[in-house]
Amino acid sequence: MTETATRPSVLFVCVHNAGRSQMAAGWLRHLSGGAVEVRSAGSMPADQINPTAVEAMLEQGIDIRAEQPKILTTEAVKASDVVVTMGCGDACPIFPGKRYEDWALDDPAGQGIDAVRPIRDQIRSRIEDLLDELGVPLAV
Repeated sequence: MTETATRPSVLFVCVHNAGRSQMAAGWLRHLSGGAVEVRSAGSMPADQINPTAVEAMLEQGIDIRAEQPKILTTEAVKASDVVVTMGCGDACPIFPGKRYEDWALDDPAGQGIDAVRPIRDQIRSRIEDLLDELGVPLAV
């Protein structure tokens, strides 16, 4: 596959950048096979990724253990084609010409694995839809 244009880029934003946005980034990296540039950030990043989110993703063969919560910057928003927010409300800066989506998903913080699995699966479904809209075929 030759790249005639730059890869589309997607930024996932939630408050702590520890659960939903990290799972979404993991799914997008995995399902796009590297065809999409992936970023994630939080308006108030946590100290570490939610261990239950890590466990839920490992069940699907996706390892996000090496990821670290990052602070949301205006540069990250400007550099992204699509900005997906997950419960960060007004904390995400808005720039004209960007595509914004808000995904209403339960927060996995403090939840057990049985509560996190359906959130993980909802995120996968939304990632598949997003890839379809971006014209990027599923890599797996």
